[in-house]
Amino acid sequence: MTMFNNIYKNKKVLVTGHTGFKGTWLCLWLEMLGAKVIGYSIDIPTKPSLFELTKPKCVDIRADINDFKKLKSVIKKYKPEIIFHLAAQPLVRLSYEETLNTFNTNVIGTANVLEAVKENKFIKAVVAITTDKVYLNNETGKAFKETDSLGGYDPYSASKAACEIIISSYRDSFFNIKDYGKTHKTLIASARAGNVIGGGDFAKDRLIPDFIKAVLFAKKLEIRSPQAIRPWQHVLEPISGYLMLGANLLNGKKQFATAWNFGPEKKDTKNVEQIVRILCKIFPGAKYTVTKTKQPHEAHYLKLDISKAKKELKWVPRWNINTTLNKIVDWTKSYQQKKDMKKVCVEQIKEFCKTKKC
Repeated sequence: MTMFNNIYKNKKVLVTGHTGFKGTWLCLWLEMLGAKVIGYSIDIPTKPSLFELTKPKCVDIRADINDFKKLKSVIKKYKPEIIFHLAAQPLVRLSYEETLNTFNTNVIGTANVLEAVKENKFIKAVVAITTDKVYLNNETGKAFKETDSLGGYDPYSASKAACEIIISSYRDSFFNIKDYGKTHKTLIASARAGNVIGGGDFAKDRLIPDFIKAVLFAKKLEIRSPQAIRPWQHVLEPISGYLMLGANLLNGKKQFATAWNFGPEKKDTKNVEQIVRILCKIFPGAKYTVTKTKQPHEAHYLKLDISKAKKELKWVPRWNINTTLNKIVDWTKSYQQKKDMKKVCVEQIKEFCKTKKC
Protein backbone atom coordinates (compact mmCIF):
# COMPACT_ATOMS: atom_id res chain seq x y z
CA MET A 1 0.00 0.00 0.00
CA THR A 2 3.01 2.30 -0.35
CA MET A 3 2.28 3.12 -4.00
CA PHE A 4 0.92 6.57 -3.02
CA ASN A 5 3.70 7.46 -0.53
CA ASN A 6 1.23 7.98 2.34
CA ILE A 7 -0.11 11.10 0.63
CA TYR A 8 -3.69 10.25 1.66
CA LYS A 9 -2.96 9.42 5.30
CA ASN A 10 -5.13 11.67 7.51
CA LYS A 11 -6.20 13.70 4.47
CA LYS A 12 -9.82 14.86 4.35
CA VAL A 13 -11.22 13.49 1.09
CA LEU A 14 -14.69 14.21 -0.29
CA VAL A 15 -16.11 11.50 -2.55
CA THR A 16 -19.33 12.36 -4.37
CA GLY A 17 -21.31 9.31 -5.44
CA HIS A 18 -19.70 7.31 -2.64
CA THR A 19 -22.58 4.81 -2.38
CA GLY A 20 -22.20 3.66 -5.98
CA PHE A 21 -20.26 0.64 -7.24
CA LYS A 22 -17.10 2.54 -8.16
CA GLY A 23 -17.48 5.03 -5.31
CA THR A 24 -17.62 2.24 -2.73
CA TRP A 25 -14.43 0.58 -4.03
CA LEU A 26 -12.72 4.01 -3.93
CA CYS A 27 -13.88 4.63 -0.33
CA LEU A 28 -12.62 1.21 0.76
CA TRP A 29 -9.21 1.87 -0.76
CA LEU A 30 -9.02 5.36 0.76
CA GLU A 31 -9.92 3.86 4.15
CA MET A 32 -7.00 1.45 3.78
CA LEU A 33 -4.76 4.44 2.96
CA GLY A 34 -5.75 6.17 6.20
CA ALA A 35 -7.80 8.95 4.62
CA LYS A 36 -10.68 10.68 6.39
CA VAL A 37 -13.47 10.18 3.87
CA ILE A 38 -16.59 12.31 3.57
CA GLY A 39 -19.18 10.74 1.28
CA TYR A 40 -21.88 12.73 -0.52
CA SER A 41 -24.57 10.82 -2.40
CA ILE A 42 -28.30 11.09 -2.94
CA ASP A 43 -29.11 7.46 -2.13
CA ILE A 44 -28.20 3.79 -2.42
CA PRO A 45 -28.43 3.14 -6.20
CA THR A 46 -29.11 -0.62 -6.16
CA LYS A 47 -30.54 -3.40 -4.03
CA PRO A 48 -28.40 -5.20 -3.00
CA SER A 49 -25.54 -2.70 -2.96
CA LEU A 50 -21.81 -2.96 -2.49
CA PHE A 51 -21.92 0.00 -0.10
CA GLU A 52 -24.34 -1.73 2.25
CA LEU A 53 -22.45 -5.01 2.01
CA THR A 54 -19.08 -3.45 2.93
CA LYS A 55 -19.95 -0.32 4.95
CA PRO A 56 -16.81 1.75 4.26
CA LYS A 57 -15.66 3.95 7.14
CA CYS A 58 -16.76 7.44 6.14
CA VAL A 59 -19.01 10.35 6.99
CA ASP A 60 -22.13 9.23 5.13
CA ILE A 61 -24.06 12.26 3.81
CA ARG A 62 -27.19 11.67 1.76
CA ALA A 63 -27.94 14.71 -0.38
CA ASP A 64 -28.50 15.69 -4.01
CA ILE A 65 -25.53 16.96 -6.01
CA ASN A 66 -27.98 19.46 -7.52
CA ASP A 67 -28.60 21.00 -4.09
CA PHE A 68 -25.85 23.61 -4.35
CA LYS A 69 -26.57 25.16 -0.97
CA LYS A 70 -26.25 21.79 0.80
CA LEU A 71 -23.14 20.81 -1.15
CA LYS A 72 -21.46 24.10 -0.37
CA SER A 73 -22.31 23.80 3.35
CA VAL A 74 -20.85 20.26 3.52
CA ILE A 75 -17.63 21.38 1.85
CA LYS A 76 -17.38 24.40 4.13
CA LYS A 77 -17.98 22.25 7.23
CA TYR A 78 -15.58 19.38 6.51
CA LYS A 79 -12.93 21.29 4.51
CA PRO A 80 -11.69 18.48 2.24
CA GLU A 81 -8.27 18.91 0.65
CA ILE A 82 -9.24 16.86 -2.38
CA ILE A 83 -12.50 15.93 -4.09
CA PHE A 84 -13.13 12.84 -6.18
CA HIS A 85 -16.31 13.68 -8.09
CA LEU A 86 -18.12 10.49 -9.16
CA ALA A 87 -21.78 11.39 -8.55
CA ALA A 88 -23.67 10.80 -11.78
CA GLN A 89 -26.48 9.09 -13.65
CA PRO A 90 -24.10 6.49 -15.14
CA LEU A 91 -26.19 4.41 -17.55
CA VAL A 92 -26.54 4.95 -21.29
CA ARG A 93 -29.87 3.15 -21.67
CA LEU A 94 -31.43 4.88 -18.66
CA SER A 95 -30.46 8.26 -20.13
CA TYR A 96 -33.04 7.69 -22.89
CA GLU A 97 -35.74 7.27 -20.24
CA GLU A 98 -34.54 9.86 -17.69
CA THR A 99 -33.03 12.40 -20.05
CA LEU A 100 -33.56 15.58 -18.07
CA ASN A 101 -32.39 13.94 -14.84
CA THR A 102 -29.26 12.73 -16.66
CA PHE A 103 -28.39 16.24 -17.85
CA ASN A 104 -29.23 17.84 -14.50
CA THR A 105 -27.21 15.36 -12.44
CA ASN A 106 -24.23 15.02 -14.74
CA VAL A 107 -23.87 18.54 -16.13
CA ILE A 108 -25.27 20.87 -13.48
CA GLY A 109 -24.03 18.58 -10.72
CA THR A 110 -20.48 18.88 -12.01
CA ALA A 111 -20.82 22.66 -12.33
CA ASN A 112 -22.09 22.78 -8.73
CA VAL A 113 -19.02 20.92 -7.47
CA LEU A 114 -16.63 23.21 -9.32
CA GLU A 115 -18.50 26.34 -8.26
CA ALA A 116 -18.27 25.20 -4.63
CA VAL A 117 -14.54 24.64 -5.12
CA LYS A 118 -14.22 28.15 -6.52
CA GLU A 119 -15.82 29.54 -3.35
CA ASN A 120 -13.61 27.51 -0.98
CA LYS A 121 -9.91 28.21 -1.47
CA PHE A 122 -8.67 25.43 0.85
CA ILE A 123 -9.38 22.67 -1.72
CA LYS A 124 -6.09 21.66 -3.31
CA ALA A 125 -7.23 19.16 -5.91
CA VAL A 126 -10.24 17.85 -7.83
CA VAL A 127 -10.38 14.63 -9.84
CA ALA A 128 -13.61 14.72 -11.86
CA ILE A 129 -14.66 11.36 -13.26
CA THR A 130 -16.36 11.34 -16.66
CA THR A 131 -16.31 8.38 -19.09
CA ASP A 132 -14.77 6.83 -22.19
CA LYS A 133 -17.98 7.82 -24.01
CA VAL A 134 -17.15 11.55 -24.11
CA TYR A 135 -15.57 11.29 -27.55
CA LEU A 136 -17.20 12.11 -30.88
CA ASN A 137 -17.52 8.53 -32.10
CA ASN A 138 -17.63 8.13 -35.88
CA GLU A 139 -17.17 4.36 -35.57
CA THR A 140 -13.73 4.35 -37.21
CA GLY A 141 -12.45 1.75 -34.78
CA LYS A 142 -9.44 3.82 -33.74
CA ALA A 143 -8.52 4.31 -30.10
CA PHE A 144 -9.39 7.75 -28.76
CA LYS A 145 -6.72 10.09 -27.43
CA GLU A 146 -7.37 12.81 -24.85
CA THR A 147 -6.98 15.46 -27.57
CA ASP A 148 -9.73 14.01 -29.80
CA SER A 149 -13.00 15.85 -30.34
CA LEU A 150 -15.76 15.51 -27.77
CA GLY A 151 -19.32 14.55 -28.61
CA GLY A 152 -22.23 12.30 -27.75
CA TYR A 153 -25.07 10.62 -29.63
CA ASP A 154 -27.04 9.41 -26.62
CA PRO A 155 -27.99 11.74 -23.71
CA TYR A 156 -25.55 10.07 -21.32
CA SER A 157 -22.56 10.51 -23.62
CA ALA A 158 -23.60 14.06 -24.47
CA SER A 159 -23.96 14.94 -20.79
CA LYS A 160 -20.48 13.63 -20.01
CA ALA A 161 -18.93 15.44 -22.98
CA ALA A 162 -20.57 18.60 -21.64
CA CYS A 163 -19.00 17.85 -18.25
CA GLU A 164 -15.56 17.82 -19.86
CA ILE A 165 -16.22 21.22 -21.43
CA ILE A 166 -17.38 22.60 -18.07
CA ILE A 167 -14.31 21.17 -16.31
CA SER A 168 -12.04 22.72 -18.93
CA SER A 169 -13.86 26.05 -18.67
CA TYR A 170 -13.52 26.25 -14.88
CA ARG A 171 -9.88 25.21 -15.08
CA ASP A 172 -9.07 27.84 -17.71
CA SER A 173 -11.19 30.62 -16.20
CA PHE A 174 -10.64 30.23 -12.46
CA PHE A 175 -7.89 27.64 -11.87
CA ASN A 176 -5.56 28.31 -14.77
CA ILE A 177 -2.37 26.31 -14.51
CA LYS A 178 -0.33 29.41 -15.38
CA ASP A 179 -1.69 31.17 -12.29
CA TYR A 180 -1.17 28.24 -9.90
CA GLY A 181 0.57 29.43 -6.74
CA LYS A 182 -0.19 33.06 -7.60
CA THR A 183 -3.95 33.62 -7.61
CA HIS A 184 -5.06 30.11 -6.60
CA LYS A 185 -3.77 26.81 -5.20
CA THR A 186 -6.19 24.34 -6.79
CA LEU A 187 -5.49 21.79 -9.53
CA ILE A 188 -8.28 20.10 -11.49
CA ALA A 189 -8.08 16.99 -13.67
CA SER A 190 -10.64 14.81 -15.42
CA ALA A 191 -10.49 11.04 -15.81
CA ARG A 192 -12.07 9.03 -18.63
CA ALA A 193 -12.28 5.35 -17.75
CA GLY A 194 -13.26 2.42 -19.91
CA ASN A 195 -16.06 -0.08 -19.23
CA VAL A 196 -15.51 -0.77 -15.55
CA ILE A 197 -16.40 -4.21 -14.20
CA GLY A 198 -15.85 -5.97 -10.88
CA GLY A 199 -17.44 -7.67 -7.92
CA GLY A 200 -20.35 -5.83 -6.34
CA ASP A 201 -21.84 -4.23 -9.43
CA PHE A 202 -25.60 -4.77 -9.21
CA ALA A 203 -26.70 -2.15 -11.76
CA LYS A 204 -29.34 -2.81 -14.42
CA ASP A 205 -28.52 -3.27 -18.10
CA ARG A 206 -24.83 -3.99 -17.57
CA LEU A 207 -23.30 -7.10 -19.09
CA ILE A 208 -21.44 -8.59 -16.11
CA PRO A 209 -24.20 -8.04 -13.50
CA ASP A 210 -26.75 -9.42 -15.96
CA PHE A 211 -24.58 -12.49 -16.56
CA ILE A 212 -24.10 -13.09 -12.82
CA LYS A 213 -27.84 -12.77 -12.18
CA ALA A 214 -28.54 -15.25 -14.98
CA VAL A 215 -26.10 -17.73 -13.42
CA LEU A 216 -27.48 -17.28 -9.91
CA PHE A 217 -31.06 -17.83 -11.06
CA ALA A 218 -30.24 -20.53 -13.65
CA LYS A 219 -31.54 -18.44 -16.55
CA LYS A 220 -30.28 -17.88 -20.07
CA LEU A 221 -28.57 -14.50 -20.52
CA GLU A 222 -29.95 -12.34 -23.30
CA ILE A 223 -27.29 -10.09 -24.81
CA ARG A 224 -27.54 -7.18 -27.23
CA SER A 225 -24.91 -5.92 -29.68
CA PRO A 226 -22.69 -9.03 -29.46
CA GLN A 227 -20.03 -7.51 -31.72
CA ALA A 228 -19.83 -4.19 -29.84
CA ILE A 229 -16.24 -3.59 -28.71
CA ARG A 230 -15.56 -2.08 -25.30
CA PRO A 231 -12.43 -1.29 -23.22
CA TRP A 232 -13.25 -3.69 -20.35
CA GLN A 233 -11.21 -3.27 -17.15
CA HIS A 234 -11.43 -4.20 -13.49
CA VAL A 235 -12.75 -1.39 -11.29
CA LEU A 236 -9.43 -1.22 -9.40
CA GLU A 237 -7.59 -0.24 -12.59
CA PRO A 238 -9.11 3.23 -13.04
CA ILE A 239 -9.35 3.78 -9.29
CA SER A 240 -5.60 3.27 -9.01
CA GLY A 241 -5.30 5.87 -11.78
CA TYR A 242 -7.59 8.32 -9.95
CA LEU A 243 -5.54 7.92 -6.78
CA MET A 244 -2.24 8.37 -8.63
CA LEU A 245 -3.63 11.44 -10.36
CA GLY A 246 -4.93 12.87 -7.08
CA ALA A 247 -1.59 12.27 -5.37
CA ASN A 248 0.23 14.24 -8.05
CA LEU A 249 -2.26 17.11 -7.84
CA LEU A 250 -1.94 17.21 -4.03
CA ASN A 251 1.82 17.42 -4.49
CA GLY A 252 1.35 20.53 -6.63
CA LYS A 253 2.37 18.96 -9.94
CA LYS A 254 0.38 21.23 -12.21
CA GLN A 255 1.28 19.36 -15.41
CA PHE A 256 -1.19 16.67 -14.33
CA ALA A 257 -4.16 19.07 -14.27
CA THR A 258 -5.50 17.84 -17.62
CA ALA A 259 -7.69 15.04 -19.03
CA TRP A 260 -6.62 11.39 -18.75
CA ASN A 261 -7.69 8.09 -20.27
CA PHE A 262 -7.64 4.92 -18.16
CA GLY A 263 -8.33 1.72 -20.06
CA PRO A 264 -7.00 -1.78 -20.77
CA GLU A 265 -4.17 -2.90 -22.99
CA LYS A 266 -5.13 -3.38 -26.66
CA LYS A 267 -5.29 -7.17 -26.35
CA ASP A 268 -7.96 -6.91 -23.65
CA THR A 269 -10.35 -4.75 -25.68
CA LYS A 270 -12.95 -7.42 -26.50
CA ASN A 271 -16.43 -7.49 -27.95
CA VAL A 272 -19.48 -8.40 -25.88
CA GLU A 273 -19.77 -11.97 -27.13
CA GLN A 274 -16.08 -12.70 -26.49
CA ILE A 275 -16.52 -11.62 -22.86
CA VAL A 276 -19.61 -13.80 -22.46
CA ARG A 277 -17.85 -16.81 -23.96
CA ILE A 278 -14.97 -16.46 -21.49
CA LEU A 279 -17.48 -16.28 -18.63
CA CYS A 280 -19.31 -19.36 -19.94
CA LYS A 281 -16.05 -21.32 -19.71
CA ILE A 282 -15.62 -20.17 -16.11
CA PHE A 283 -19.25 -21.03 -15.33
CA PRO A 284 -19.88 -24.38 -17.08
CA GLY A 285 -23.53 -24.70 -17.99
CA ALA A 286 -24.12 -20.96 -18.40
CA LYS A 287 -26.00 -20.13 -21.58
CA TYR A 288 -26.79 -17.02 -23.58
CA THR A 289 -28.80 -15.85 -26.55
CA VAL A 290 -28.77 -12.70 -28.68
CA THR A 291 -31.87 -10.53 -28.43
CA LYS A 292 -33.82 -9.74 -31.58
CA THR A 293 -35.56 -6.76 -30.01
CA LYS A 294 -34.60 -3.38 -31.43
CA GLN A 295 -32.32 -1.52 -29.00
CA PRO A 296 -31.55 2.19 -28.42
CA HIS A 297 -28.42 3.43 -30.16
CA GLU A 298 -25.09 2.69 -28.47
CA ALA A 299 -21.58 3.05 -29.88
CA HIS A 300 -20.25 -0.04 -31.66
CA TYR A 301 -16.49 0.55 -31.50
CA LEU A 302 -15.06 2.09 -28.35
CA LYS A 303 -11.35 1.96 -27.60
CA LEU A 304 -9.06 4.17 -25.50
CA ASP A 305 -5.48 5.20 -26.16
CA ILE A 306 -3.78 5.03 -22.74
CA SER A 307 -0.27 5.98 -23.89
CA LYS A 308 -0.39 9.35 -22.11
CA ALA A 309 -1.18 7.79 -18.71
CA LYS A 310 1.48 5.14 -19.23
CA LYS A 311 4.18 7.60 -20.25
CA GLU A 312 3.51 10.61 -18.04
CA LEU A 313 1.64 9.24 -15.02
CA LYS A 314 3.52 5.90 -15.02
CA TRP A 315 0.17 4.13 -14.70
CA VAL A 316 -0.37 0.82 -16.46
CA PRO A 317 -3.00 -1.94 -16.22
CA ARG A 318 -2.20 -4.75 -13.79
CA TRP A 319 -4.93 -7.35 -14.39
CA ASN A 320 -5.67 -8.70 -17.86
CA ILE A 321 -9.22 -9.62 -18.90
CA ASN A 322 -8.95 -13.26 -17.81
CA THR A 323 -7.66 -12.30 -14.36
CA THR A 324 -10.35 -9.62 -14.12
CA LEU A 325 -13.18 -12.02 -14.91
CA ASN A 326 -11.81 -14.63 -12.52
CA LYS A 327 -11.65 -12.02 -9.74
CA ILE A 328 -15.31 -11.23 -10.38
CA VAL A 329 -16.17 -14.92 -10.18
CA ASP A 330 -14.21 -15.25 -6.90
CA TRP A 331 -16.07 -12.24 -5.49
CA THR A 332 -19.42 -13.65 -6.59
CA LYS A 333 -18.76 -17.05 -5.01
CA SER A 334 -17.78 -15.34 -1.75
CA TYR A 335 -21.03 -13.38 -1.90
CA GLN A 336 -23.00 -16.59 -2.47
CA GLN A 337 -21.26 -18.11 0.56
CA LYS A 338 -22.26 -15.06 2.65
CA LYS A 339 -18.68 -14.17 3.53
CA ASP A 340 -17.57 -10.82 4.96
CA MET A 341 -17.57 -8.86 1.70
CA LYS A 342 -15.56 -5.98 3.09
CA LYS A 343 -12.72 -8.41 3.84
CA VAL A 344 -13.08 -9.89 0.36
CA CYS A 345 -12.78 -6.43 -1.24
CA VAL A 346 -9.83 -5.46 0.95
CA GLU A 347 -8.03 -8.67 0.00
CA GLN A 348 -8.60 -8.01 -3.69
CA ILE A 349 -7.20 -4.50 -3.31
CA LYS A 350 -4.12 -5.93 -1.58
CA GLU A 351 -3.72 -8.55 -4.33
CA PHE A 352 -4.03 -5.84 -6.97
CA CYS A 353 -1.33 -3.71 -5.31
CA LYS A 354 1.04 -6.70 -5.16
CA THR A 355 0.53 -7.65 -8.80
CA LYS A 356 3.40 -6.69 -11.06
CA LYS A 357 2.55 -4.19 -13.71
CA CYS A 358 1.59 -5.79 -17.02
